[in-house]
Amino acid sequence: MSPNAVPDFDAPSTKVLRPATLAHVVLRTANLKRMTEFYVDFLGGSVTHSNDVLSFITFDEEHHRIALIEVPGTAPKSQQSCGLEHIAFAFSSLADLLLAYRHRKMLPTRAILPVWCVNHGPTTSIYYKDPDGNMLETQVDNFDTVEEATAFMKTSYFAENPIGTDFDAEELVAALKRGEDERLLKKRREIGPRDMPDLASM
Repeated sequence: MSPNAVPDFDAPSTKVLRPATLAHVVLRTANLKRMTEFYVDFLGGSVTHSNDVLSFITFDEEHHRIALIEVPGTAPKSQQSCGLEHIAFAFSSLADLLLAYRHRKMLPTRAILPVWCVNHGPTTSIYYKDPDGNMLETQVDNFDTVEEATAFMKTSYFAENPIGTDFDAEELVAALKRGEDERLLKKRREIGPRDMPDLASM
């Protein structure tokens, strides 16, 4: 449909029109300053606008990807309540994923260290927690196409272990520095069935 075309608003449909993109995530906090500093550091981003109760943070062409709002009376995060499990940010290569990991680890103000490194199969992922305890995933796709990733998710290996295989990020950094093939490093090592780790305690 051309940009100026008017859709048929009265046409029946069995399905809602899909969004063009996911624009941003808004998090409620009791510590706006600390959370703002964390997300600027974590994302290598910048603040578009902030005041005493709001902060808008971007790291790309969007005016904001993370918004923070300080609400009086906000209680600490409960790991037992329903809600958002994590926010995921994608990188275009394993080298970029690990370079961002190293940058966070060596920040001059404070180190931001991961709580979990796991190859899920479709992605190689490094998880962090923000100061309020919200989980953040940084990831790279392990397959060149969505179709290949979907095919892997239909295998008996994934059915047996949909969680993945843990890895040491420093070992992957060392392997890349030795010139090992990124595609081989992203191939999941199969370990059989496993339980989900206790992320609340990490």
